[in-house]
Amino acid sequence: MAEVYLNSKFVGSVDDAPNFVSRLREERRIGSITANLNVYYNEKIDEVYVETSKGRARRPLIVVKDMQPLLTEKHLKQLEKNEISWSDLVKQGIIEYLDAAEEENALVAFFEKDITPEHTHLEITPLAMFGLTSSLVPYGNFNQSTRVNAGSKNQKQALGLYSSNFAVRMDMDVNLLHYSQNPIVKSIMHDISNYSKHPAGQNIVVAVMSYKGYNMEDAVILNKASVERGFGRSTYFRPCTSEELRYSGGLIDQICIPDKDVKGYKSERDYRFLEEDGIVYPEAQVAEGDVVIGKTSPPRFLSSLEEYNLAAGTRRESSVNMKHGEQGVVDFILLTENEEGNRLVQVRVRDERVPEIGDKFTSRHGQKGVVGLIVPEADMPFSVSGIIPDLIFSPHGIPSRMTISHLIEMLGGKVGALAGRYINGTTFDAEPEEKIREELKSLGFRENGVETFYNGITGEVLEAKIFVGNMYYLKLKHLVANKIHSRARGPVQLLTRQPTEGRAKEGGLRLGEMEKDTFVAHGASLLLKERFDSDKTVVPICENCGLIAIKDEYKGKKYCSVCGENVEITDIEISYAFKLILDEFKSLGINQRLQLKSKY
Repeated sequence: MAEVYLNSKFVGSVDDAPNFVSRLREERRIGSITANLNVYYNEKIDEVYVETSKGRARRPLIVVKDMQPLLTEKHLKQLEKNEISWSDLVKQGIIEYLDAAEEENALVAFFEKDITPEHTHLEITPLAMFGLTSSLVPYGNFNQSTRVNAGSKNQKQALGLYSSNFAVRMDMDVNLLHYSQNPIVKSIMHDISNYSKHPAGQNIVVAVMSYKGYNMEDAVILNKASVERGFGRSTYFRPCTSEELRYSGGLIDQICIPDKDVKGYKSERDYRFLEEDGIVYPEAQVAEGDVVIGKTSPPRFLSSLEEYNLAAGTRRESSVNMKHGEQGVVDFILLTENEEGNRLVQVRVRDERVPEIGDKFTSRHGQKGVVGLIVPEADMPFSVSGIIPDLIFSPHGIPSRMTISHLIEMLGGKVGALAGRYINGTTFDAEPEEKIREELKSLGFRENGVETFYNGITGEVLEAKIFVGNMYYLKLKHLVANKIHSRARGPVQLLTRQPTEGRAKEGGLRLGEMEKDTFVAHGASLLLKERFDSDKTVVPICENCGLIAIKDEYKGKKYCSVCGENVEITDIEISYAFKLILDEFKSLGINQRLQLKSKY
């Protein structure tokens, strides 16, 4: 007797479990019970699990009967003519959806030629195991799984044409690649997904070699001439927004050029780009600190008396200005209203980004790296036929990562470029490497993709043969211009008097416990002292009772609130955070005393 569970609840038992399960499946295929049902028979513990619950991942497979898939040529022809649809195939029981449990009872063949009497299902296509971006990786079956994963992730971060109506959109930090291209080595998914409508990379010549060690640790080296001809060039868009808010008492914000009597008025230079309406003009070259939308607001705190006083508190300045580290050209200005009916002003700023040292590039195989050097064209190595690579890739990225598809794509790209055609690199169903090598040989090149190279600086022939080919490279959104950050002194927090946090707030760079240890080990005690006084403060301490004393700046005298004036009061340096915790202790009713000792 086999126990039967429906959605994990015991519902009864059956005598002949295998027969019961096969009957259920037959009924499901002919459509007499719901297609959402899945059944799994666990032989070891003799239990049947029937599942109809929500939230299961299910995938479609072709049913195989007597070593023959139920999907025939006739069905394929009907599909091509649009006589039948996918849902018809599911209704007829030719294709069924399996969940993770029922898959345990199934043996799935990859290809029709692999079917044996034991097989129950056939993959529609092996590519179906991938998501959209993973299936765009060419020759993915020659790769380690983690690298296919990384290649998939990297393609999501690549710059391209994200939307064709970008000119009228106000999206938060958006990048556009100027000269995006279709890949030479493509997969079937490039055609299915209309990739040519939104390409996100460029075909370039890649040589695998080292160059003075500047492509160590996954870095890549770019040809300066390629960059000047437009390789990896993109534009960064960022909007600034402001609205005229309404406040109680009928007061309202005003978008205008602030008057000089406004509280917090910056300087005339900061407002130099504003027109009469208080909004920056298009194509203005703005930089950090420049005001793009001038605005004044009513005073923050209005007492009941002040509301009726005509000369009450002057308005305060609340303009929108370019943040720390930002610059660009005003691209587009939108004047509209928001849902409350308040006037809304949006200004989009654009900034051209030319590849520089520190920008991140990647192939479609998870071989990511930052630019380590941009070399003048005259110093780049070149092949016998005079080809100068656009990018030099380090050979050390291949052995440990085993991304063989990276190498095959270079061969395929080379053949595609020379023969003037696209190469099919669909995972599990690509043009075989042997054929590509033969075609490369027939085109007058060595079949293994290597060529004799010359040193660009000395003109000598390089001893090793260099592997070179065409490849689809992507520029990722991680640009050094958005991340570079440094500071000396700057803004501090109100509560702790320690530097603010984050690049946007012009924050400090934290020296943590472990970094401190490196200085200790180095014996750099003075540097350590300097690092740790970001919130240094001088506090008067009463030597009699150990409490913090009072320093009266106007009268020029010090006294203790407990002991009076006739005591020794000494100024000591402490961290403001320490003074803060002493105050916190006081609020808990804990009295603490500082006992001072002489340094000498």
